Amino acid sequence: MKEWYADHLGLQTDAYGTNFEWRQAEHSEKKGFTQWSTSSENSQHYHPSQKEFMINYRVEDITRLVEELKKDGVTILDEIEAFEYGKFVHLLDPEGNKIELWEPNDTEYDKIVEGRTK
Repeated sequence: MKEWYADHLGLQTDAYGTNFEWRQAEHSEKKGFTQWSTSSENSQHYHPSQKEFMINYRVEDITRLVEELKKDGVTILDEIEAFEYGKFVHLLDPEGNKIELWEPNDTEYDKIVEGRTK
């Protein structure tokens, strides 16, 4: 599927999809990234959601946010995972859509990302 998007729409993909690089409005020296990706038809990546997609939101202070979400009764699917390029956690919204929260480390992410569409 990624090849189709690369061939027909010019997306420069890698194994994870592509990234759209942008600058923060208030701090134009800081880069940010929006990740776009597809998964195979048989992927379990979105489980336990029955939907065929997942939304990823960039957040600040993921630990504090997860604590607040738990207090509000939101279904948190896993523990926060930390990588050099950021922290991640997954949850379900009231309609069963899987959501990934990402507290990015854009400096480290910029070093490793290969697929970029400009």
